[in-house]
Amino acid sequence: MSVQPILTARGLVKRYGRVTALDTCDFDLMPGEILAVIGDNGAGKSSLIKALSGAISVDAGEIRLDGQPVRFSSPLEARGAGIETVYQNLALSPALSIVENMFMGRELRMPGPLGQWLRMLDMPRMRAFARDKLNELGLATIQNIDQPVETLSGGQRQGVAVARAAAFGSKVVILDEPTAALGVKESRKVLDLIQDVRARGVPIILISHNMPHVFEVADRIHVHRLGKRLCVIDPREHAMSDAVAYMTGAKVPEGLAA
Repeated sequence: MSVQPILTARGLVKRYGRVTALDTCDFDLMPGEILAVIGDNGAGKSSLIKALSGAISVDAGEIRLDGQPVRFSSPLEARGAGIETVYQNLALSPALSIVENMFMGRELRMPGPLGQWLRMLDMPRMRAFARDKLNELGLATIQNIDQPVETLSGGQRQGVAVARAAAFGSKVVILDEPTAALGVKESRKVLDLIQDVRARGVPIILISHNMPHVFEVADRIHVHRLGKRLCVIDPREHAMSDAVAYMTGAKVPEGLAA
């Protein structure tokens, strides 16, 4: 029995004036996989991810989640459907605590009149949930989950953002350049986090320019060029030089030669 993709896109088109960012683009994410998306600057990777996460509306084409057509008018709608995105800027509020960042926009209220009428937050339940999620992903080194995010290291902040996405991303987690601003040690931690999330059965879309990282963790690699999917390659059967050659146009994948 063939496995059906959990998230697909067919014929996506997005234009900004005379610029075509997505040119009849196709996309497939399989259950439980890490799919890397690579491409040169200006290839349309960001537009693809924004379309999948509800940040932009496409001019044409169809997106399906679990086989059902979806059309997200905002990232909030995508989150409601189980698609969580960690952008390069992390979208964390530095002055707020780890717990407050984890639950930003989806705070838990106290049961009964205290929550319903006085709008009081259920901080004990939120703290317990946040601690469980951080521990699940091996972030036990963060001792105080009430400390402001601005007091954390770059790797710890990335960890909080990934933990938040993993906690609420029931269907898909999208990570945009998660190791771009990190050192070697912190990058290693984030790569481990990514594999932990996948081990829990949540598929991941990883956008990255770091080829060693891509080839280490990805199950498949989506090569994006000139606004569309050029090909999908198996990192076990291709070299990094092949991937770079495909995305820059120096080499044409077999089967696509003119």
